Amino acid sequence: MSKKKSRRDKNSDKNTETHKSKLSNKEYEAELYKLHAELVKLQYWVQQKGLRIIVVFEGRDAAGKGGVIKRITERLSPRVFRVVALPAPSEREKTQLYMQRYIPHFPAAGEVVLFDRSWYNRGGVERVMKFCTQQQYESFLHNTPIFEQAITDAGIHLIKYWFDVSMEEQERRFRRRIEDLRKTWKLSPMDVESFKRWYDYSQARDDMLAATHTEPAPWHLVQADDKKRARLNCISHLLGQIPYQELPRDKVTLGKRNMKGSYDDKASIAEFGFIPERY
Repeated sequence: MSKKKSRRDKNSDKNTETHKSKLSNKEYEAELYKLHAELVKLQYWVQQKGLRIIVVFEGRDAAGKGGVIKRITERLSPRVFRVVALPAPSEREKTQLYMQRYIPHFPAAGEVVLFDRSWYNRGGVERVMKFCTQQQYESFLHNTPIFEQAITDAGIHLIKYWFDVSMEEQERRFRRRIEDLRKTWKLSPMDVESFKRWYDYSQARDDMLAATHTEPAPWHLVQADDKKRARLNCISHLLGQIPYQELPRDKVTLGKRNMKGSYDDKASIAEFGFIPERY
């Protein structure tokens, strides 16, 4: 048999190398710009049609959920795209129905709510760290598909993402958080515990996905080792989940300023003092 590679094999290798090559900042920003423009179109569509959308972001610690949420929202109105990142439940909230504290944050007409972690805490950290009983956990797995069916039956679009990151990449990101003073706040004692219990979290993930991947609310998995590609892929996929059209808009013109009554309005406030200009 000839040891020479066929043209098909060579092209396959070339495609693999291209896929694994680092995405330059210029390429990344160019693609992100296009996606931001589409997100703005989606925003107008959501407002006009009165859509209600929930997007759930789950995944291991340091998988990049916050990064993609930031890129989704940074060019949009916070009145339309709201981010919900709830802290640990209070003592009062612990006595409520488990789903109760999430429901007040659900969208009204013309809103998109992005959950940076969600009710799926019970399927992950609460199970692994024994913050809930086995009965509570099993009840969660049983009731969540019913709960999500009720959400979609009410006309709310429910989109769920799981960001999957490798063991090696998670460790690299954790170490960067330790070393970078801008990121130390991201590394909590709970993150350290999750680092020690990789396979416990893997099993919890597997069981959660198997029990809650349903037709009305399926899971969408995101390869997250490459942050830039993960962000672009997730935003592109999200745009494809909601059929929308570009709406006609009135052309905006600034016109001319009314200069009647003009005065030195800079000097008029100088006495109050500006902050030092150190830069």
